[in-house]
Amino acid sequence: MSTTANGNDSKKFKGDIRGPGVPSRVIHIRKLPNDITEAEVISLGLPFGDVTNLLMLKAKNQAFLEMNSEEAAQNMVGYYSTVMPIIRHYPVFVQFSNHKELKTDNSPNQERAQAALRALSSSHVDAAVAAPSTVLRVVVENLVYPVTLDALCQIFSKFGTVLRIIVFTKNSQFQALLQYPDGASAQAAKLSLDGQNIYNGCCTLRISFSKLTSLNVKYNNEKSRDFTRPDLPSGDSQPTLEHPAMATAFTPGIISASPYAGATHGFPPAFTIQPAVSSHYPGLTVPTLPGALASLSLPGATRLGFPPIPAGHCVLLVSNLNPERVTPHCLFILFGVYGDVMRVKILFNKKENALVQMSDGTQAQLAMSHLNGQRLHGKPLRVTLSKHSSVQLPREGHEDQGLTKDYSNSPLHRFKKPGSKNYSNIFPPSATLHLSNIPPSVVEDDLKMLFSSSGAMVKAFKFFQKDHKMALIQMGTVEEAIESLIEFHNHDLGENHHLRVSFSKSSI
Repeated sequence: MSTTANGNDSKKFKGDIRGPGVPSRVIHIRKLPNDITEAEVISLGLPFGDVTNLLMLKAKNQAFLEMNSEEAAQNMVGYYSTVMPIIRHYPVFVQFSNHKELKTDNSPNQERAQAALRALSSSHVDAAVAAPSTVLRVVVENLVYPVTLDALCQIFSKFGTVLRIIVFTKNSQFQALLQYPDGASAQAAKLSLDGQNIYNGCCTLRISFSKLTSLNVKYNNEKSRDFTRPDLPSGDSQPTLEHPAMATAFTPGIISASPYAGATHGFPPAFTIQPAVSSHYPGLTVPTLPGALASLSLPGATRLGFPPIPAGHCVLLVSNLNPERVTPHCLFILFGVYGDVMRVKILFNKKENALVQMSDGTQAQLAMSHLNGQRLHGKPLRVTLSKHSSVQLPREGHEDQGLTKDYSNSPLHRFKKPGSKNYSNIFPPSATLHLSNIPPSVVEDDLKMLFSSSGAMVKAFKFFQKDHKMALIQMGTVEEAIESLIEFHNHDLGENHHLRVSFSKSSI
């Protein structure tokens, strides 16, 4: 195959058959929805650099995107290999193409693609609508409920690609600095959102243009994020700005890392809603919100902007499992960290695949965004939304070797109680585990011995100073921590105490 993809033979064009391999400026995107628009495809690439060309193969549900540099393309493919892009609830697949450049013709399809490129590319923004700055300063007044960096991204991405964001507390007020690629987006966001409430009757946005021209983000975590640099460390230090005077503004934020079910730590958030206004933000589109920002009642607090996934989308397809070691129970415990698992089915003829039914779509999205790409039993998990609306139990008399289990009445569900404190303790998998419900007679050596009994390495251990019922234990790797959580959550420690294990946001 030649190294140039040509638009005028798109009818014969087979697409790329090989897996992702040698880096190229051209990205191959597969499994697109039937009615995909050019703008939605371009939006997948924009946070990583300028998109210089586009070839749509709508009949094959595929597209080719050419980035302005190989580095931008590598950042894009690297990022989407860990956070699967979702368009209108469906996962799409992103890999390098074996074409080095795109050549397109003058067919009506290609003219439409070129028009979309001109409209969306940051280098073609009309200078006439330039605002004083591309950076907005956002102050949240009357902060009744916690507001997270992810929630702000969700709201502001309606007006353009959010490139960078920093949240902090200054003068006892929760504030954020947020950078768009162009002044027009900043201007539109300010006009639409200034004075609006995030939640009913509280958390009012006050927005002004910042004197800063750019944000310099050093870490990707819950206080700062650079969406164009997925390679940045998570770091423990406070983020800094190019403007040295701003450094004094950074005191620890008042945001809890995850105040409600649905707060996600992968970026961009995996919540996707069919757009009423096209968003430039990959995997994230926000509907037009009438007047005050529409809010919804969900566990914890009424909150803005991401309606729950329709009820039909609470089943996950989990693939690339280790068929020798996986069991329904192990998936029940692991996915149960992010929601209440109702049923699990390991597929009879393809035991490396399983279906996991969560109690609702929000929990399914949460589990998908935290567990996709994590390693279990030596293999990286692939987690996507399934087309099934529920997991069928085998008919009576049809035994399936115990591969299907119903957990709908399990006493181990973590989120049964409305407003349960477990909602505020949802964190991504980490090497450090949080242990609770430890009886007084159990000492440090007992727990270290228990957790190393499966062959895993225990690197550190610490009881909570004020409460010896709780402790942190640090395993050798995130994979070891995942397997330890599966094995020892609900372990009987005697004295009618069953150990509770979850991922911790802290390290020892």
